[in-house]
Amino acid sequence: MILLRTALTLLTALQLAACASTAIRSAWFDTSYQGGPLKKIAVVGVGGQAVDRRVFEDAFAQQLRAAGVDAVPGYTILSDAARQSETAFNAAIQGSGADGVLIVELLSVDTRTRITTAMMPSSAFRQGWGRAPGFAPTWIETQQVRQYDVARVEASLYEARSRQLIWAASTDTFNPTSVARETPGFADLIIRELRTRGLIAGAT
Repeated sequence: MILLRTALTLLTALQLAACASTAIRSAWFDTSYQGGPLKKIAVVGVGGQAVDRRVFEDAFAQQLRAAGVDAVPGYTILSDAARQSETAFNAAIQGSGADGVLIVELLSVDTRTRITTAMMPSSAFRQGWGRAPGFAPTWIETQQVRQYDVARVEASLYEARSRQLIWAASTDTFNPTSVARETPGFADLIIRELRTRGLIAGAT
């Protein structure tokens, strides 16, 4: 039974580790866009608490700068009032010198349930059929019920001058912990996608 408990513990840990990640669920790109790579991006978080938006905008802008793209967190150029006014929003973006605006919104956090069945090793006492009494390996069927959270996030990239939407994606983050912990991985995924599309400048 010690072997069985150890195996179950290891299996559960591996499953949780495998689900602690972000993946793009769907993405869209404007193939008619001819503006070239963006050189400075304003990162704007939408919804949620102000402190989480600031942590997100700071972390994402830092990842962009590390990738060779100039970036500015939205809260440093946008007041709360400017976030509610299209005219003030556009003026703030123009004044920042950004040629791109990345707007990221948390759409939902859902709890899901997964049921899996697996064969696990155990030990059982066997006797008869011409064999000496003793313990022999056997396999038993086990069922696991696991709940996990999925955060659905939408990211949209606009060209600042024309206010044209040039790229958008929906992502799922499995078992999110905190904004500070999840943002670097989320940012890396988005940055790779934007670079693949030739939408941002910077080092490859």
